Amino acid sequence: MPRKGMTVGVVAVSRKPVSRWAKRGFVPSAVLPAVPSMPPRTRLGPEGDVETWYLGPASIEFHPGDTGHYRDNLLSGRPSVWVALRAGREPEVHLVTVDPYEGEAIAGDPGLVVEAVPMPEALRLAVTAFFEVHHVEEVFVKRNRTRSDPGGRRPEGSRVLHPDKGK
Repeated sequence: MPRKGMTVGVVAVSRKPVSRWAKRGFVPSAVLPAVPSMPPRTRLGPEGDVETWYLGPASIEFHPGDTGHYRDNLLSGRPSVWVALRAGREPEVHLVTVDPYEGEAIAGDPGLVVEAVPMPEALRLAVTAFFEVHHVEEVFVKRNRTRSDPGGRRPEGSRVLHPDKGK
């Protein structure tokens, strides 16, 4: 199966803890369409109690079997990229995906911080081009159910208990 992908840069914000016992956490805030020439975990700057960090590059793979999911994302009105960071002392990019169902599935993992961030235009164009080349519409065919015992025959000696007749 042909696979295609794109490498993006991940940006996160960190807010000052509310109490002295809390740790500083990181939340994904943006995806850059190109990887900048700075090293990972570079602080971009503070704005009050909020710090912005470049966490590093991440690759996004496009799979031909998921093109229906990509279409749903592109037609949602707000195309998004799901970024998952592994919580810890040093934030680590765990996964970046444009599949909304995969993004929602990993959101339940308690060890990850997952956010849907806006999709950059260059990435949106790449996903659209991949969709147009690889999408095959699957026709829904409803199956007819077959009875397991079409003649109503039961093995010798078996009984049917009726609720109104007792035992």
